Amino acid sequence: MRRRGEQQDDNATLIAMETTAGTSYGSIVTNAPLQPGDRNVFSDGSTRVDFVLVWEEPRVSQEDKTGAGPAHRKWREEFLSRLKRSGLLLEWKEVVQVKKKICFVLLSAPWSVLCYYAEEISLRVPLQVVNAPLVNWSQKVLSQMSLQSPLSQDVPNPPPDYYTCQFRSSKLSRFLGSQNKETFFKTTQRHQVLYEILARTPYGSVKQGEVGIDRLVNEQVFSAAYPLHEGDFQLSAAPVAPQDLGLRQILYSYWAQWSCWRRYQPLDHIREYFGEKIALYFAWLGFYTGWLFPASVMGTVIFLVGVWLMATDVPAKEVCDSGNGFIMCPLCNICSYWNYSSICVTYKVGLLFDNGGTVFFSVFMSLWAVTFLEYWKRTCSALSHRWDCSDFQDIEERPRPEFAAMAPMTVRNPVTGAEEPYFPEKQRFSRTVTGCMVIIIMVTVVLMFLISIILYRTILSIVIYKSANSFFSFAAGRIASFTGSVLNLLVILMLSKVYTALAHLLTRWEMHRTQTKYEDMFILKVFIFQFVNFYSSPVYIAFFKGRFIGYPGNYNTLLGVRNEDCGAGGCLIELAQELLVIMVGKQLINNVQEFISPKVKSWWHRRKLKPQKEEKKLKEAQEEEEKEEASPWEQDYQLLVCEGLFDEYLEMVLQFGFITIFVAACPLAPLFALINNWVEIRLDAQKFVTEYRRPVVERAQDIGIWFPILQFITHMAVLSNAFLIAFTSSFLPRLYYRYTQDRTLSGFINFTLATSPRSYSQQHNTTCRYRGFRDENGEYLPEYFHLLAIQLSFVIIFEHVVFLIGRLIDLMVPDVPEEVEMKMKREHYMAKEALAENQSLGNVLILGDKDILTSDLRRRGSKATPPNSDSPPPNPI
Repeated sequence: MRRRGEQQDDNATLIAMETTAGTSYGSIVTNAPLQPGDRNVFSDGSTRVDFVLVWEEPRVSQEDKTGAGPAHRKWREEFLSRLKRSGLLLEWKEVVQVKKKICFVLLSAPWSVLCYYAEEISLRVPLQVVNAPLVNWSQKVLSQMSLQSPLSQDVPNPPPDYYTCQFRSSKLSRFLGSQNKETFFKTTQRHQVLYEILARTPYGSVKQGEVGIDRLVNEQVFSAAYPLHEGDFQLSAAPVAPQDLGLRQILYSYWAQWSCWRRYQPLDHIREYFGEKIALYFAWLGFYTGWLFPASVMGTVIFLVGVWLMATDVPAKEVCDSGNGFIMCPLCNICSYWNYSSICVTYKVGLLFDNGGTVFFSVFMSLWAVTFLEYWKRTCSALSHRWDCSDFQDIEERPRPEFAAMAPMTVRNPVTGAEEPYFPEKQRFSRTVTGCMVIIIMVTVVLMFLISIILYRTILSIVIYKSANSFFSFAAGRIASFTGSVLNLLVILMLSKVYTALAHLLTRWEMHRTQTKYEDMFILKVFIFQFVNFYSSPVYIAFFKGRFIGYPGNYNTLLGVRNEDCGAGGCLIELAQELLVIMVGKQLINNVQEFISPKVKSWWHRRKLKPQKEEKKLKEAQEEEEKEEASPWEQDYQLLVCEGLFDEYLEMVLQFGFITIFVAACPLAPLFALINNWVEIRLDAQKFVTEYRRPVVERAQDIGIWFPILQFITHMAVLSNAFLIAFTSSFLPRLYYRYTQDRTLSGFINFTLATSPRSYSQQHNTTCRYRGFRDENGEYLPEYFHLLAIQLSFVIIFEHVVFLIGRLIDLMVPDVPEEVEMKMKREHYMAKEALAENQSLGNVLILGDKDILTSDLRRRGSKATPPNSDSPPPNPI
């Protein structure tokens, strides 16, 4: 380990390499023509545009209102000068408007720069084509039954799959397609190289963090920095053959349109255009949505069982036929006595969510969650290998450019042996502890808001009950409960925005080495907060509300207000209402935002960029310009900045928590989630294809820390459902009564109601009933302790059985499919052969999938016939 003393001069260039014009590598053909119709080029018509930088300047000689003055101009000029010295090609374009001038700088990386950085950032390049089409698991099952999947579609121009290895300039001739330098590196790989250069180039003092394009954009030195989309997404008016469509047009026609809602997603095309990280998100979302189908079917069946019980349940008939038989004690200090028969409809509605089927459904959903995660691991391992990301996080991932520029010292990487930037662990630990303290403070704020909403419900019910309106007075509890749920949702959304911005600042301050680690720590901070933020109210209703109220004549209070009791219909129906308001309400709000907000933002952005017609000369010039089609960099500048995947993942993970942790209270939750996700996939697809600027490709091995979070939610779901069934639902009390009193459940309602104590009855000159197992002195009956022992035993048995079965599923389902393991070994062997000094790749036999998986025996000396391949073989050494 050593301090980075070489950087004594703050203006030292962090990117230093030799660039020689006209360098030739092997049989590379120079100045190969681009595809016809490609408009993403320089003025010479051949140099490809890899990245675009944009800034705006006022036409008059005055300082910009945003603070863009001499300092910004100096930073911009220094940054562009360093980009030139690093070997990039630059070309300036200007769009002059009435009050401002929009400046575009087109960037292109020549072959020498691409080769240098491809090796520097460990880009993977092809060795051999692999004939392995991507097959969905349901499609595979149907094919074994000789049935064609109704969800499949023929998407044109499927990207080929390759055996790959890390790029080495010295081994260039051994890689597939190395004869053509224009097409050897994919467009997305060129974007990665450009972003790496832009992110680590300084423009001022390195010690003060004046490094990289991201900070320049935040400081408004540049308005935007983005790679270009590949053509327009809309189809031309003239008919075009599917194989002649551009990749963006294919994604729009076969993925982003609403008519594709029942089709498989073209994951290989998504990966080819947007990169592995975004493709893995849509792969996970599609996989999750597919697995929601059996869960939603089972939940609907359980719900229909509840509908049938509404008409046949004996306790429900007793409630409805009781008349004035059960006079209930007041639910608040100023409330009046009420008849138990008045909640006939509410009690029956409660059976939709509280019936014997919910126990089976809770077990089913717990095992469903475990099995879903196990099979996703298999799918993810297959996709990460197919997309060349199997070893990304362990070996290939490099330090973040911002970290590399600001770290105070360097250390040798024990895996690669390369000298890398280093930040002292003690300093990071102290900063992490500070971040944890902030999380604790914010969680305390959430709990304070929760207590405020509890008091709000209690006070509002009292105010409504005192009103003269008899209708509102009768429904005071329900009105207070529903408005409290809506208010809680608004508080949740408000606190989420505040804490997400705070978590960004804390995570950036902690100085994490890699982008994966940075994102994982940011996600963990936000999830801890959001978990408490979203689930605190349902947890309170499920496990605490109505538990500590006392009994008539001896009620407990909080801040002088009587503790909140469950409504007339019980806590479970209130929990179902809370879940539906938060989960469905949040999904509706998010979908409306995702559908309307991008269109409004895009319209406003285009309106600001649209030239204002004030002068006649400018008006005539603009009319001529409008006749001509705008350049690609102008069109993309009018699009919105891609906001990343964090909000998308968080929305789905919180949804996963709602449909698993509290599924015993709302069996229809998986159905609502399924409907939402069908819409979500198309909304997200449309945003990425039509409304966002093209994001820089990011590689990823899996969905990151979201998977451990899903595992945590799965374990919490088992415990939550066990306690819900044991202590909140009426399943165990009914079961206990059925086997100790009456198998037909006759008299069950009277069994669950206690009589007010004598002192209370004498004081109020009346006797009333309340829910509980107490005698006339307010002491617990033996049945209470019997039932408590049964409830605790049920929790222990339930969670042990479910965890045991889940562990067996984990052991029975291997994380990596056998065929993927075979392909990984084959690719490692080929990479070793390709990079070896004294061996020939031309002598290596490339097997197809069938050849790898079959175990046909041959006599020694017999020769295997290599499979046909459409691609040319690599050059022999």
